[in-house]
Amino acid sequence: MANSRPISTTRHSLTRRGLLTGGLAAGFALAAPGLARAVPIDPDATARAAGDPDFHPVNFRLPAPTGRRALGTTSIHLVDQSRPDPTMPSGRRELMISLWYPASVVSSAPVAKYMPARTAVEVDDAWTGEYGLALPTGSFDFAGTVTHSRVDAPMQPIRHPVALFSPGYQYSRFVNTAQVEDLASRGYVVVTMDHTHETPVEFPGGRFLPGVPASQLPDPDFTRQAVETRTADARFVLDQLDRIAGGGNPDAEGNDLPDGLGDGLDLRKVGMFGFSLGGYATANTLLEDERVLAGIDLDGSLQDDPAKGPLGEVARKGLDQPFLLFGSADTQRTDPGKEYYDPSWASFWAAQRGGKLNLGLAGTKQKAFTDYQFIFDQLFHEIYGDDPIITSVLKALVGGAEPQRSVLAQRDYIAAFFDQTLRRRPSLLLRGDSPKFPEVHFAR
Repeated sequence: MANSRPISTTRHSLTRRGLLTGGLAAGFALAAPGLARAVPIDPDATARAAGDPDFHPVNFRLPAPTGRRALGTTSIHLVDQSRPDPTMPSGRRELMISLWYPASVVSSAPVAKYMPARTAVEVDDAWTGEYGLALPTGSFDFAGTVTHSRVDAPMQPIRHPVALFSPGYQYSRFVNTAQVEDLASRGYVVVTMDHTHETPVEFPGGRFLPGVPASQLPDPDFTRQAVETRTADARFVLDQLDRIAGGGNPDAEGNDLPDGLGDGLDLRKVGMFGFSLGGYATANTLLEDERVLAGIDLDGSLQDDPAKGPLGEVARKGLDQPFLLFGSADTQRTDPGKEYYDPSWASFWAAQRGGKLNLGLAGTKQKAFTDYQFIFDQLFHEIYGDDPIITSVLKALVGGAEPQRSVLAQRDYIAAFFDQTLRRRPSLLLRGDSPKFPEVHFAR
């Protein structure tokens, strides 16, 4: 691994802080940055560890995409003139999106970094600060980690289906890059969105807006408003993609778009997927916009409070478009006797008119549906080596599934679903339990 460090020295400095003997060994579980408090951090010990000459941030190896296409990516700054936002310089709703797409050639353009620098600091702080994991600030080198995509590489000159992506509550649009790059490598244009004022957003020129404060828990009213806002964001982004396909350029700074980008968008074939709250927003977007032909919810409730409700409109009414519910083992929502039972999935299943699937991924917790599945595995093994406590730590955070298998299963089922619903390519994976992935089961 890049940026490796002498494990013995670093382990000693972190053991001093009680992480091996108390904090991490306690097996705490976090739902997302800021959603539950970890073991209190010793500020003096954190400062000592960060000042240790053997301490270096850990960057990560993203799993290689499985498709055959070279990849390009570009970021676009959008301003929605129809929605006021007095907190923004324009006075209007502003968004940052990224497009990940099949590139025409192996470009000499620079390889994209995993996150912009300021966003990387914010996301690191969410995991290492007062409400995060008991690790020194700066442990995650998100800005130094590289992807498999080239910045502004020319688009492959054929039309590709389009998939929108909405991240989880407080999550950056970049923390599902492994799923996104893989789908793009199989011939899709994937458009990831940051939802301003909820997720951290870095705009051109160094302007940065943090996400929701780490200590703030979502309540039903907040969730309802967030889903409506995300739905409006997704529909606006679709409008801007239509402008690009027509030869326009919606970038607020007027920056050039990659060559061939507009010609590569097949907006007759649009899907959407999302993680957690992004899954709820995905279903709601399909309810409100018939341009989106298929959707995937990665372990997201379809009600405003997972424990108390009320049910979302989409959970009550269902959809005409095909939809995949893909849940973790920890929160699979089929058994009323389980702690995490969520009646919104059962209600949606009963009301759904379009095609429907409900898959479960054994051995996983919710965050396994993000890049944290392999990021945490690499981070903790880099810091602690092969200390046995790591197994229990990872189980508390993402579950006990083997990261490579979990990532591969998610990639294959996401691609199979969109291939079948957008490209009309039937998939054996979607017909029933498969010997290729015994860890994936059809829950309903």
